[in-house]
Amino acid sequence: MKVPDPVAYWAGSEPARPAVRWAGGVLSYGELDRRQRATACRLAGLGVTKGARVALLLRNGVPFVVLVGALARLGAVCVPLHVRLAGPELRWRLEDCAPQLLLTEPELQDLAAEAGWKQTVCVDPEHPELLPDARPEPVRLQDRYPGAAVQGILYTSATTGEPKGAQLTFANHFWNALYSNLHLGCGPEGGWLVVLPLYHVGGLAVLWRAALSGSVVVLHDRFDPDAFNHEVDLGVAYTSLVPTMLDRVLQSRAARPVPASLRAVLLGGGPVPAELVVQAARRGWPVAPTYGLTEAASQVATLHPAVALYRPDSAGRPLLGVEVRAGRSAQEPGEILVRGPTVMKGYFRRPEATARTLRGGWLHTGDVGYVDPEGHLHVLDRREDLIVTGGENVYPAEVEAVLRAHPAVAEAAVVGLPDPQWGQQVVGFVRVRPGMVADPQELVSFCRARLAGFKVPRRVWIIDRLPRAGLDKVSRRRLRELAAQLLAEGRACGKPW
Repeated sequence: MKVPDPVAYWAGSEPARPAVRWAGGVLSYGELDRRQRATACRLAGLGVTKGARVALLLRNGVPFVVLVGALARLGAVCVPLHVRLAGPELRWRLEDCAPQLLLTEPELQDLAAEAGWKQTVCVDPEHPELLPDARPEPVRLQDRYPGAAVQGILYTSATTGEPKGAQLTFANHFWNALYSNLHLGCGPEGGWLVVLPLYHVGGLAVLWRAALSGSVVVLHDRFDPDAFNHEVDLGVAYTSLVPTMLDRVLQSRAARPVPASLRAVLLGGGPVPAELVVQAARRGWPVAPTYGLTEAASQVATLHPAVALYRPDSAGRPLLGVEVRAGRSAQEPGEILVRGPTVMKGYFRRPEATARTLRGGWLHTGDVGYVDPEGHLHVLDRREDLIVTGGENVYPAEVEAVLRAHPAVAEAAVVGLPDPQWGQQVVGFVRVRPGMVADPQELVSFCRARLAGFKVPRRVWIIDRLPRAGLDKVSRRRLRELAAQLLAEGRACGKPW
């Protein structure tokens, strides 16, 4: 199957139709198409060929949108990277995917330099098609793509803490966008407001949904609740948020009514509190709780806004064309399995992990939930031990590995605790090596130098031993109970027990 390029389609049929709007202006589909083609020719001049991997270290902005399309036109593989990673984390991903180029921007040059990737090019934020030291190379560009070809590699993590690159194909993105638009009834009116990072699958998916329906992407470089509400008042129709964002939006808006032009607010990126859904729905917000994951190109199931008030604890029905099952019978909890054309090709250079995750023709998510008799999915827990703070995934093993790298630490365990502002907060426990001393605050600083800020533990407690469960595994359940007890007793970070 060939997947059409929706930008090229609209550029050919309605070139003046708005494609991207941001603080600096508006790009039509015709202009976006021209810039993507010009950039593709300059990338070719830098030696980028079909199948080559090119990493993007970019914030939300026109360069990201232009470069994603340019790489697709060349048949190159796009690798978006998290701009909030620490230098060592970024370097690990670059070494894993070995991109031919790393494309970044002036504000992120220091981070790129810290990662130490030699093949780095800084793009002009205003004119990304004018790549420095790149002479345009005549090359045959695509506007229809083999569905099975890999469009991009998006890094996710397993409970082992080792990042893995999910290979998403053109067909994965196309079908997910089409099914999502059908599920929500999306048309070209109003446009999609993007405040999620485009390097996340939730942000990247919006580019496909909008282009497929000929809609405009309203691009914000960061989330601001007041600016968000201003866009709502201007008539934006669709958007995606994580729960902490929605909570701030509700506070910012107060009692002001929500215009009917806003048709859906997708709500995902972690556990969605039913109370928040009810509060928003009662105030007129068309909230649509969603379950999705990188390995399925974003959405898997979404609750329609019309029924959010009556099913606030549900993630809704699976998208058309996507199959979901969990447990052996209705309402019996079990691992959530997903099947359909939106499921990834596999993990990059991880054949064993791919075979384990895609066994039996189903994507094994590691999440636990059930499907009720009406076909609605209920997610009981995210991946085992996963901590979701402010919409960002934190895997305990990754933080534990950093804590264990400290010379005084013999063992470490990390868990998540409920947090009213961020959903969860990261806390840690360590056992110190005999004869050595560790300061908890210094351990926090040690993590801060090696991890993205949202992964750094808020508190670290030093304890004599870590509680164990079967097979000598650390009992995270007991650690969560202990952490809650220590907080309730006012035991400060750094006091051993």
